[in-house]
Amino acid sequence: MRHNKKFNHLSRKKGHREALLSNMAISLIEHKRIFTTEAKAKALRKYAEPIITRAKKDDMQNRRLVFSYLQNKEAIKELFGPIAEKIADRPGGYLRILHTGHRLGDNAEVCMIEFVDFNESMLAAAGEGKKVKKTRRSRSKKAAAPVAEAPAAEAAEAPAAE
Repeated sequence: MRHNKKFNHLSRKKGHREALLSNMAISLIEHKRIFTTEAKAKALRKYAEPIITRAKKDDMQNRRLVFSYLQNKEAIKELFGPIAEKIADRPGGYLRILHTGHRLGDNAEVCMIEFVDFNESMLAAAGEGKKVKKTRRSRSKKAAAPVAEAPAAEAAEAPAAE
């Protein structure tokens, strides 16, 4: 039976799985977006989000704890620097998984995992969407009254001009 086995083992032993997730987390931090299979992306999200949460508070204990997982100084600098600034007010959900289709060789589901706050095109599209927001509510009587009087005033001026 498979009781209380919550995480995906990814068909690897413990050491290999930890090395895989650590290397993928380092690549994600350095490049802000990576392409991988859906199973690995879901496992990476569970692995990386607690590490990213630790980066919000920049103190020696959190740096040591994150370094014990990643063991890459450049990734630690990037994580506690620009990434921590952008995610400071976000309560969670730092990573987004976007499905991109199937791989040609083995038909595996391939997806892209990226930081939510670092996708400039989606942030720009979201910003444009807020500016163009329209409502479908009808006008109130106060706003409708001046509009109704304006054509009557124009009609009164038109015969006088003739």
